[in-house]
Amino acid sequence: MKIIRLFLLFSLFVSCSGCDTSTTPDPAVIVDPPVVVDPPLSEEVILNMAQKDALKYFVEYAQSNSKLARERYHVDDTGNDANIVAIGGSGFGLMTLLVGIERNFISKADAVSRLTTMLDFLEKADRFHGAWPHWIDGNTKKVIPFGSDDDGGDLVETSFLCQGLICVREYFKNGTPEEIALAEQADRLWKGVEWDWYTKGEEVLYWHWSPNYAWKKNFKLEGYNECLITYIMAKSSPTHPISNACYNKGWARNGGIKNPALRFNIPVVFNYNGASGNVGPMFWAHYSHLGLDPRGLSDQYANYWELTQNHAKIMYQYCVTNPLSWKGYSDKCWGLTASYTRNSNGSVGYTDHKPGNDRGVISPTAALSNFPYTPVESMKFLRYLYEENKAKYVGVAGPYDAISPHYNWVTKRYLAIDQGTIAPMIENYRTGMLWNLFMQAPEVKAGLIDLGFNSTQHGF
Repeated sequence: MKIIRLFLLFSLFVSCSGCDTSTTPDPAVIVDPPVVVDPPLSEEVILNMAQKDALKYFVEYAQSNSKLARERYHVDDTGNDANIVAIGGSGFGLMTLLVGIERNFISKADAVSRLTTMLDFLEKADRFHGAWPHWIDGNTKKVIPFGSDDDGGDLVETSFLCQGLICVREYFKNGTPEEIALAEQADRLWKGVEWDWYTKGEEVLYWHWSPNYAWKKNFKLEGYNECLITYIMAKSSPTHPISNACYNKGWARNGGIKNPALRFNIPVVFNYNGASGNVGPMFWAHYSHLGLDPRGLSDQYANYWELTQNHAKIMYQYCVTNPLSWKGYSDKCWGLTASYTRNSNGSVGYTDHKPGNDRGVISPTAALSNFPYTPVESMKFLRYLYEENKAKYVGVAGPYDAISPHYNWVTKRYLAIDQGTIAPMIENYRTGMLWNLFMQAPEVKAGLIDLGFNSTQHGF
């Protein structure tokens, strides 16, 4: 199998785990007519179902030794990449486990035991100036190269993990001695990242560093995409912080990050990399905001609730308008993001679905992780999955990664980074749990204030 990495910046690539360009066609899927549940499930019941199913990916289908998240799981090929651990997806898995505890899907004792194994592994795993690589072998703790010159630290995936470590620390810091020890371990791990190293002494962060290839990839983190959380983590670090200029000149491009364009008469707010005047794949509103609460959050460049909610609304309107006339797109079947895809020859590939790159493939994580932004529209999609099409589209760990009503196609596969945003974002919609944990962290609050952020939701 050939693995590629697609970075979305500069309209060329997208950051994510699990880029799969296998040319083996997916087997035919169940074509039974939709089964409608009557009466409809209550909101509490159906949301619990979705969250519990997503948790299964990180418990029942985790890498066996480390208990961290497998990069992918193929229902019809369960041994595929069984020991490839996804660092970013594991960060999302940490947060999913916390939701599982709160919802009584997993006992706290079992979760603490599992989390201790995970953090013990991370403490001994390969790191590069504190940053973990994109992939790690779940047995040996050694880096698995993500590409020919990508065998070192991946700062963006590391920031996704650190977002989860902060939440773990905050959740357990006042618990039993075992829980406090877990919180202290999470604290040590995130504070070990040398964020300032990844500036090369410049006023911008760089994505990669390798002991074998140094800065060869030379990939600057410039907004807007999913990397906001990387800058927030880097600024909030009490051990290796970056400067304000790094955020303002590097990420915000001295104000060039802003864009006045409208889509469906809705402001796009920011200049989406590779989609200027339009919006990018939906995960850009998810990865940074599993913990970073956009409600009432603003800085000199944007109101982040407007930014993320508008992104979701534009994506919904695009799918309902359906300019390419794909069969099945509707007000209850919508959502484009990076995921597995159907190639033109019927084989399974990977791409960053978005307006401008619409293949007739819906990624369930897009609408489900949008619950805080579009609760009514997201609930319609959830019912479409679980009440009308469960036999076709929902498998052993929740909705499959990608579906296409137009082609009567589904890939019976899962990706950690896609399953990992569902339970946390639904919980943020329900209770704000992960948002509250992350935003109460004193370093995060201090970092945001120093950068000029205000939060009416969290009182600063």
